[in-house]
Amino acid sequence: MRRTLFTEDHEAFRGLARDFIEKEVVPAYPQWEKAGRMPRAAFGKLGETGILGMAIPEAYGGGGQDDYRYNVVLQEEAARALVTLSTVRTQLEVILPYFLHYANEEQRGRWFPGLADGSLLTAIAMTEPGTGSDLAGMRTTAVRDGEDFILNGAKTFITGGMQADLVIVVARTATDPDNRRRGLTLLVVEDGMAGFERGRELDKMGCKVQDTAELSFTDVRVPAANVLGEVDEAFGYLGHNLAQERLTVAVGSVAQARSAIAAAIEYTKSRTAFGTPVASFQNTKFELAACSTEVEAGQAMLDAAVAEHVEGRLSGADAARTKLFCTEMQARVVDRCLQLFGGYGYMMEYPIARLYTDARVTRIYAGTSEVMKVMIAKDLGL
Repeated sequence: MRRTLFTEDHEAFRGLARDFIEKEVVPAYPQWEKAGRMPRAAFGKLGETGILGMAIPEAYGGGGQDDYRYNVVLQEEAARALVTLSTVRTQLEVILPYFLHYANEEQRGRWFPGLADGSLLTAIAMTEPGTGSDLAGMRTTAVRDGEDFILNGAKTFITGGMQADLVIVVARTATDPDNRRRGLTLLVVEDGMAGFERGRELDKMGCKVQDTAELSFTDVRVPAANVLGEVDEAFGYLGHNLAQERLTVAVGSVAQARSAIAAAIEYTKSRTAFGTPVASFQNTKFELAACSTEVEAGQAMLDAAVAEHVEGRLSGADAARTKLFCTEMQARVVDRCLQLFGGYGYMMEYPIARLYTDARVTRIYAGTSEVMKVMIAKDLGL
């Protein structure tokens, strides 16, 4: 279906992104998969293109273009090439907004140039062992000590945690028995701070090109100058960016489902069974026709949500609806496409197998499908 979401500028950026991915990512991707991460040099190259600094103000070496649709284009082009860009998506779409919205002028001068040129990599540490989606139940603490905070606690499932130079840590700085949500603060922990340790690099089912870590903090002395925003007000900050975080997952889900269909079409045209191309069987045609229809429905819903987000009107409930539909749709489509590969679909040498394993986490992170349903039900007055 015809899309009206993008302008000529977005399409020009699409060409830049496609060229970079084809030249710099696709040839190196097998090595990145084996290493479990994208090398730091690749982040530097992304910085040189201006991609990493698109949303950062020009005064700090960025492009000054805070239009989420550029992020959408970048994700679509990576999916089209059957690759992922490691932790770039997390840095641009999940973490950078916290710096953009809450960093003061001194912090901007300290961190923004490195964020723009790719020399500073980031992570955000919210999830704790045993708490999952319950951010209000956070047990990591930060106690004021003069001009510093003393940070203690542990975090898990931290995307990019092994390579990050700056980690935004959500910690409890106060306790209000009448309001569990109050008293959380964002602290930026820097690589090399005493007491900050990177634990296990977690072995995941999918998403092999991005590292996922356990982090621990033992009496880490974090300067008050590294507080993002106001002390005790972080719960509201987290909620402010969750709509974009969930939308980001939905963008990847639709783009990767579309790539699964393209891969299945190519395979079934070249593969024969009983002397006939698999693509000529009625079952193959019906399956791919149904998958294509699901993707187009998801795309229409997603594009409407992106347009709302760009205009600053996307509600948390509508972001939840979009994530719920698009990720569940991705699971159905990728599974049906893999089936058309037969036994070869189970072999990791075929991209469809990676699309399948990568897809499973989209119904879990940024809020599980069950959490999305709770939010939608509340919006219905239930």
